[in-house]
Amino acid sequence: MKKLLSIVSYVFHPMFISVYAVLLYFFLTDRYHPYQEIFLVTIQVIILTILIPVSIFYFLMTLGKANSFMLSEISQRRIPLVVNVILLYILITKSIRIELIPELYYFFFGALVSTILAFLFIFINLKASIHMIAISAITVFVIGFSLHTQTNHLYLVAFFVLLNGIVATSRLSMKAHDTKELIAGFLSGVLPQIALLYFWL
Repeated sequence: MKKLLSIVSYVFHPMFISVYAVLLYFFLTDRYHPYQEIFLVTIQVIILTILIPVSIFYFLMTLGKANSFMLSEISQRRIPLVVNVILLYILITKSIRIELIPELYYFFFGALVSTILAFLFIFINLKASIHMIAISAITVFVIGFSLHTQTNHLYLVAFFVLLNGIVATSRLSMKAHDTKELIAGFLSGVLPQIALLYFWL
């Protein structure tokens, strides 16, 4: 069971959530998007939220500034979080702009706010769970998208709600976070997304 929970932590690592959100959007939307646009947006998201962060992570490892892909030490989070803020800003200003795909724009805008919150928590020595930020954010996005399109995605919503519990359990099982850090992450992911629903529902 512990091994399965560990796999969940990697499969639903925060870096992958952005790609999952984009794929879900294109799969569920009733708006027409040319294949070229789908490909271009997906590739840009992969580059900005996976490839560049991974490259920077390995660079930090060579400098001795990181020792784990999960960034377990709070002191190791500063640079990756700042980099993520910059990359998300580039994404919503240069790629997924509000006039092109407003649903994804607001999702990534919320992700930007959540990342800033996670960074600020460092200064009060609180290691908010980035896993919980990511999984809770995409859960609100799926719920919001279901309301936005007036379509029934009950099973998908239930799946993501269940995933919140599974991811939280996996982080506790791996001793990566305590309950307070999980709650801080959950609220940091949920609240910005809920606040931004007003603008795109």
